[in-house]
Amino acid sequence: MGKCYYSEDEEKTKQPNYILNIELIPDGCWKENLRTMFPQKVWDVIRKQAYKEADGKCMICGRKVNRLEAHERWNYDEENGIQILKDVIAVCKNCHECIHIQRTTLMGREKEASEWFMKVNNCSYVDYLHCVGKANEDQKRRNKVSEWKVDLRYLQKYLQGENK
Repeated sequence: MGKCYYSEDEEKTKQPNYILNIELIPDGCWKENLRTMFPQKVWDVIRKQAYKEADGKCMICGRKVNRLEAHERWNYDEENGIQILKDVIAVCKNCHECIHIQRTTLMGREKEASEWFMKVNNCSYVDYLHCVGKANEDQKRRNKVSEWKVDLRYLQKYLQGENK
């Protein structure tokens, strides 16, 4: 499993650079994802490409699993209100539950997810709580944007037929 380390910039603020992170999306972006934006066969092409690149292993923890899940990674340009798709990766259920900790908590699996987060990142429960707090701060700040535009330029490679 991964090790927790600090990047040069993060050393100043002691924000760890984990391999598994909590990614809370702004409330206004809920239910807006590639599965809802495109027909099923388009989503299938995108997610299957991520599975192919993963070769049966979680792209976060590296564990070989029978079933992978597709996860969309987004950046947020808060100044201009743009949600930018940066990648679609294949992850195991455990990592996916950590990434979407709010949903996981609602399903009653926060304890298991927090344990997995700590194992993968080789960190403590206090570190985990700090990351949850930071993710909540980011989400709260992003929730101040009244309406998000979506940038899907990442998908150009699919639209241009690069990944058949």
